[in-house]
Amino acid sequence: MKTIEKQEFGGERPLYCEHGLVLRDSIIHAGESSLKEGSDILAENCRFEGKYPFWECDNVTIKNCTFTEGARAALWYARNYVMEDSLVEAPKMFREMDGLTLRRVKMPNAAETLWGCRGVKVEGLEVEKGDYIFMHGKDLDIRDFKLQGNYSFQYCKDVVIRDSELHTKDAFWQTENVTVYDSFINGEYLGWYSKNLHLVRCRIGGTQPLCYCEDLVLEDCIFEPDADLAFEYSDVQAVVKGNIPSVKNPRHGSVKADSIGEIIIDDNIKAPGDCTISAPMPNS
Repeated sequence: MKTIEKQEFGGERPLYCEHGLVLRDSIIHAGESSLKEGSDILAENCRFEGKYPFWECDNVTIKNCTFTEGARAALWYARNYVMEDSLVEAPKMFREMDGLTLRRVKMPNAAETLWGCRGVKVEGLEVEKGDYIFMHGKDLDIRDFKLQGNYSFQYCKDVVIRDSELHTKDAFWQTENVTVYDSFINGEYLGWYSKNLHLVRCRIGGTQPLCYCEDLVLEDCIFEPDADLAFEYSDVQAVVKGNIPSVKNPRHGSVKADSIGEIIIDDNIKAPGDCTISAPMPNS
């Protein structure tokens, strides 16, 4: 392995097509594509200020690094990445990647991040301004994720989320095969048009959650007082602890809760219109 320590680079492609490189305690200044087309790279305690440093790279580990706002779109079209204990100030990170692990990473400006990524594992990720994060993702395994940002996880498939806190309007739209455990999800219009969305011991906030869903399952979830007008036109099997503020026109299935503030069934209900709604919940 070639080692470069305590150096500074700038301009276009200063370390282009490097294979087998340790880059430590160094700075990549403004410029483009500093490490493009490389492989088997370890970057440790480095600062990245230029655009597109890791495009089309394979087998990269990044530890204790900072990506400034100028390092936008730093990791695209890449395979087998691990990023740990790093700060990413740049938007539009991580696009069209296969095999990505993030551990203890902070992203304070994460707009349009993690698009089209497959095989992603997250263990400790804090995101702010994360609008449209994880769009078109597949095979995502996420734990301890704190999100501030709207329109998350749209069009994603095969997702598992655990022990997370998501403040996000329009989350999980048109997703398939998503399961969320022991998490707080707060935002309007949760999960619309989803297929096989499964929420287990989750706390749900925001108006009109879980409408137009197919094969929706809730187990021992809790609804916040603003989570009203739930389940409209959904095929649902739900067991809810406490009160649901209101349920409107579920299409099919079963909804059980300790109490329901209002049940709205009107002429707009869609066939088969045979969802059973019960409160208080029967004793087991």
